[in-house]
Amino acid sequence: MFKVGIVGPESTGKTTLAKALAEEYNEPWVPEYAREYLTQLGRPYVQSDLLEIARGQVQAVKEARPKAKRLLFIDTEMNVMRVWSEYKYGEVDPGLMMQWQMNVCDIHILTHYDTPYEEDPLRENPESRADLFEIYHRLLQERSLPFLVVKGNHEERLRQVKAFINPLL
Repeated sequence: MFKVGIVGPESTGKTTLAKALAEEYNEPWVPEYAREYLTQLGRPYVQSDLLEIARGQVQAVKEARPKAKRLLFIDTEMNVMRVWSEYKYGEVDPGLMMQWQMNVCDIHILTHYDTPYEEDPLRENPESRADLFEIYHRLLQERSLPFLVVKGNHEERLRQVKAFINPLL
């Protein structure tokens, strides 16, 4: 089974792509746990919340694994947690760094920022998407992780991912 992590700046279609891929391949997907956590938090989040979010995301992946046959699509994984911690707080908690090192996906899909930005109360940096994209791109390259950058409309992105994944199956 391949764990497929979908990463990228906010409002670049990660959730839309994860859902569509899960439907296309009739496989499960793991929603972004941060959205659930932050919606229920009742206060502005702080750096220590990122470790709790990471733990919740890892747990959600563990619970979804038995349902997957060949693929498990993960909307926002530990690379996102690391990048966000460094970007927002200038550092990464050692516990979060350990989660990042231990929970590596087999394949990564990096969503480009060529999609229109959609306002959302949980989104913070509409003007930083290009900078964040470059950070993700560099991190995936440095870790020598297999990844694909997807661009274009929804259908084009689906085609690109299928062409990347199908030879692996």
